[in-house]
Amino acid sequence: MIDSDGFRPNVGIILCNDDRLLFWGRRTGQDAWQFPQGGIKRDETPEEAMYRELNEEVGLNADQVSIIGSTRSWLRYRLPERYIRRHSEPLCIGQKQIWYLLKTNCGEDAFCLDHTETPEFEEWRWVKYWHPVREVIYFKRNVYTKALEELAPLLYPEGVPGRSLTSYLRQNRR
Repeated sequence: MIDSDGFRPNVGIILCNDDRLLFWGRRTGQDAWQFPQGGIKRDETPEEAMYRELNEEVGLNADQVSIIGSTRSWLRYRLPERYIRRHSEPLCIGQKQIWYLLKTNCGEDAFCLDHTETPEFEEWRWVKYWHPVREVIYFKRNVYTKALEELAPLLYPEGVPGRSLTSYLRQNRR
């Protein structure tokens, strides 16, 4: 399902533990790390798609997480030209995403990356809050930044610890 502007509706999942560390998955067969994410089917709400993707990619069910919050609107990223499939209809130029911030209500032993025949991730780890902005593929970086900035106050009502995002990025570019 592609919208009239060429963007595929999608959900992104920021999954945290009791220590407020974030799930960070390495894509199968690649040296690329990202949050769980996936497309919204025609008959699904974004929340239904989020639970389906969470189950498919991480092996968790709705009763094993709590929703802390979600982004207020769609966040978009464009695909680099080399990733656009010009011969497919309708043409997809990028993704528009609703992001969910979830907290686990279960132990790590409940995580199951090979829950489906074609696993999205082959490895995962817990990372600090701003780490994904530095490590995600470049064309998703702006969306990750916006999602994390918008959702940070829900996870850190006392104020996000450490430096501002700008300072963090500046220091970690070296």
